[in-house]
Amino acid sequence: MLENHAKLMRFFSEAKEVTGRKKLQKMVYILQSFGIPFEEKFQFHFYGPYSEELMLRVEELCNLGFIHEEKEVKSNYFQYHYTLTNEGTDFLNQFSVEMPNCLESIELLQGKSSRFLELVSTMLYFKDLPKDDVEAKVLAVKPKQKYSEEEMAEAWNLIGELAERLH
Repeated sequence: MLENHAKLMRFFSEAKEVTGRKKLQKMVYILQSFGIPFEEKFQFHFYGPYSEELMLRVEELCNLGFIHEEKEVKSNYFQYHYTLTNEGTDFLNQFSVEMPNCLESIELLQGKSSRFLELVSTMLYFKDLPKDDVEAKVLAVKPKQKYSEEEMAEAWNLIGELAERLH
């Protein structure tokens, strides 16, 4: 059990801060899609792949004082910020966990918007389909997002770059 928590803590250690629950979900799913050994199960939800297990683990880490969750009030929603605490760092230093180095990939993902990561993660969710079918499926399940051809091309480029970095 603690190994999965430690893997998430290692992720937060490398990420420094993750802003947004949706972004957190998408980043972990995308990394998992490229073989980073996160164990959380994902299913398709309103904003693409979603893991209840991931949110429960994050909540447990917050309750243990290893992750700090800051809730920021925006005009019509709450924005969450997650950081590893000093206690989390101390625990992680005592707990050996095997994780590939994903610092560069995490930084790359952090530079992208949640909306864009939603596109990338949705494309990866349907990765077993032919490329044209992936794009058609994304547009069918996400019509309100109105993704452009340029965004699709940028998403494919990011997927290719991550494949090179993480394999």
